[in-house]
Order: sequence, then C-alpha cells, then structure tokens
Amino acid sequence: MEYEMVIGLEVHAQLLTKTKLFCGCTMPFGDPPNTHGCPVCLGMPGALPVLNKAAVEMAVRTGLALGCRINNKSIFARKNYFYPDLPKGYQISQYDPPICETGKLQISVDGEKTTVGINRVHIEEDAGKLIHDQDVDSLFDVNRGGSPLIEIVTEPDIRSPAQAYAYLVGLKQILEYLEVCDCNMEEGSLRCDANISIRPKGESKLGTKTEIKNMNSFRNLEKAVEYEARRQEEVLRSGGAVIQQTFLWNPNENRSIPMRTKEDAHDYRYFPDPDLAPLIVDTEWVEKIKEALPELPQARRGRFESDYKITAYAAETLTGEKLLADYFEKCVDKCNDAKSAANWVMTDIMRMMNDMKIENPFELKTGPDRLGELIKLINDGAVSAKAAKKVLDIMESENKEPKSVIEEQGLAQVSDTSALETVVKEVIDANPNEVQRYKDGDKKLTAFFMGQIMKASKGAANPKEAGAIFNRLLGM
Repeated sequence: MEYEMVIGLEVHAQLLTKTKLFCGCTMPFGDPPNTHGCPVCLGMPGALPVLNKAAVEMAVRTGLALGCRINNKSIFARKNYFYPDLPKGYQISQYDPPICETGKLQISVDGEKTTVGINRVHIEEDAGKLIHDQDVDSLFDVNRGGSPLIEIVTEPDIRSPAQAYAYLVGLKQILEYLEVCDCNMEEGSLRCDANISIRPKGESKLGTKTEIKNMNSFRNLEKAVEYEARRQEEVLRSGGAVIQQTFLWNPNENRSIPMRTKEDAHDYRYFPDPDLAPLIVDTEWVEKIKEALPELPQARRGRFESDYKITAYAAETLTGEKLLADYFEKCVDKCNDAKSAANWVMTDIMRMMNDMKIENPFELKTGPDRLGELIKLINDGAVSAKAAKKVLDIMESENKEPKSVIEEQGLAQVSDTSALETVVKEVIDANPNEVQRYKDGDKKLTAFFMGQIMKASKGAANPKEAGAIFNRLLGM
C-alpha cells in the first residue's frame, strides 16, 4: 500500500509594532532579561489590556494580501493552559471568529503550481521565554511576553516537504513586502508548527495527525516533515496505530522527540475574554488598508519580466527579497540597462552580501547609484567588463566612486586605434601557428586571440575595437 502525506502549517509571525499587543511596553530583541514588563505583561490582578490598533491593521494587511475575507466582527478569547512562561495561566488569542478567514497562496514546485488554502489568520499575544541552560533552575524572561503575533493556519493542502518549503518561502516574502514582520527566524520572530498525517493514496479521509512544534528553519521543516511521515508509515506497516501527540524537532540528531499528547480545542477551554470587547473592523477602514497595499512579490515578478525583459529566473531571484528588488530597480533607474543590472546584482552584489553576511544590499558602500554608474561606464566603453569587476571590489573596500577608481588604478579602457594596433600586432606575431589556423577557418580561436589581447593590454583593450583591428590586420 502506498501512502501520501497530508501537511498543514501554522506560522507565527511577530508583528513589527512599536509596543506589545495589550500594553505600552517595548520589545527590543537582545535586551537584558525582564527589562520590558509591566502589570499587564505579568497578569497582575486588576491590570486591564488595551488593544494595539497597529497590530490589527497589520493583521488586516496580511489577510488582504492572502485573499482572505476580513470579518467585521471578531472575538478575543482566553486560551487556558498552565506553563511557566505564561504568567496569567492563559493566552489571549482569537478562536471563533478570527479576524481573517478563507484565503489562499499559490506556490510552485518544479514548475507545478499548487494552491494552498489559508484557513485563518488570527491575532494573539506571545508567551514569555524560558531559559534552561544558565542555572540549575529554569529561568523566566518576560520581555517577549505579550508581543503581538499573527498566526496563519493553512488547510491540509500540502503534499510534500518541497511544497511545505515553497509555501514558507512564499509566505515569508509576502510578510516582508507588507513590512509586518522582519521574519528573522534566528530571533524567533517567525516560527512554524507542522501538522502531519498520512493516508493510503486515493483515500479522502484524513489520518491521525501529529504536530511538530516551533521549527525555526525552513530546511529543518523539510527534514522534520519527511522524518515524521516515514515514522508514521513504519508504525502503520508494523500493524500499530498513530497516536495524536506533539513533538519537538532535534536538528542535531535529525529526529523528532515526543513532547506531550496533543490537545484538542476543548482542552484549552476557550471562552471570550471578559476584559476585551469584540473587535469591530469597519469596511471603510479595510478599503483604506487595501488601497495602501504595496506591490506583492508575484505581481512584481510579472512586472520585472514584462517591463524589464529579464528571464523568469532572474525576476524570481531579484524579487525573492524586497530590499534586493528595490536595489535592482534603483540601479536600473541610474543606468537604464535592466539586463546588465540584473546580472551584476545576481552575481557580484549577492556575492558581496554573502561574503559580508548581510541581508540588506543597501548596507553595502556600493549603493545602486554607484553600481548603475559603473554599468554606464562599461556601456560607454570607458572600462571593460573584466576590469569593472576589479573596480567594483575597490569601490566597496575603499568607499569610492567608480570614475575615481578607474583613474587611480589606470583601468580606463583603451579605444585609441594606434595603441590597440600595437597590442594586436604583438599578439599576432607571438602566435603564428594559431594565426594560420584562424585564417584556414578555425573560428574557435577567436576567444583565444581576444584573451591574449586582453592579457597583453592588462584588461584595458576595448574588445570591439580590438576585434576589428585584428581582422583588418589579417586581411579578413
């Protein structure tokens, strides 16, 4: 019997608000423990929550971008469970109804498109943080407690680890374009839980699901989903039954670790929070938010292909990160050469970003205007493309303009006919056998001769001019 995977994902994204969801505490990452807390964060008697409007707007923005229905009325509920990182003994979340429902996100794996349904997007507060490795006892840090989250829950529409990965990539791009979450998985601002079950191929009934909690890496998610599906298959093939339970993923051992028996909704004893009125989002406000939505990744990819005439691969690469796409467009504005700009950004700019371990291209000293100016100089024949590679590295290391580097390093491209003729004659005289073969029709030697000319000129020769001189001197 063959089995198929059935996967649903729950993504928690921390919103980029200035303060927490129900109080005025800030929440900067990395500050000393317990320096950002108040009676509301700690659930002190008599402390009342006040909803952060900016968090609501960000949730609506996300729902609209995912094609969700925005509910005019939604309810905050208390999700009751007892854990040391939850001072109140409950988490304020949304259960029924949430603020956003029934959306979708289209993904593509190996050219095959799939639509993943979005069941809901709801708002909730984050728990605090437990630290287990600094003392004989576990330590509690309230700083993160009460931070605003949105939870984005899919339908069970994902059928493979590759699709799960593609979904997370697509969702991360949308959240970054909307500027509602920085999606820094290392800092915990984007976390993912996966619900996995398997069933015989062709069967419509869902199998018993298990959950893997708090994965903070897309690659770990792929590995965890694959591992858990295989584990369930082994259980079923041996005559056992899959038990609904929750696991943690151990990336060092590449295996899941049982955490607890999985709760159902009734175990949390949801009930409307008596301290918070129903959340009313009027249609007029939703329309204003919709009008202000930015261009989203899929639309930007299409525009890059149609307006800039670059390949689908280039458009997908450049729009993968919003800041990279912004950098590219500013570069094109400067040089008016989209194809060259795309090549330079995807090779040299991304190489420098990788070497420097930065994610924002605007942190480079070589800004888009400087790169655009360098591309213009190449197109104008002022510097060769080969020499421009060296110019770019010096521009970055010494924080200089391209023209200054070209002049200081003597890298100006030689287009002077007499000077080039001297270089070309030297190359011809040094390679008589190759010259004869070229005359006899071996045109593959063109690259050899151009390489020799560029070497002799230290990369300064204008290739077009040099090629014309070469053929003239050979009488061809």
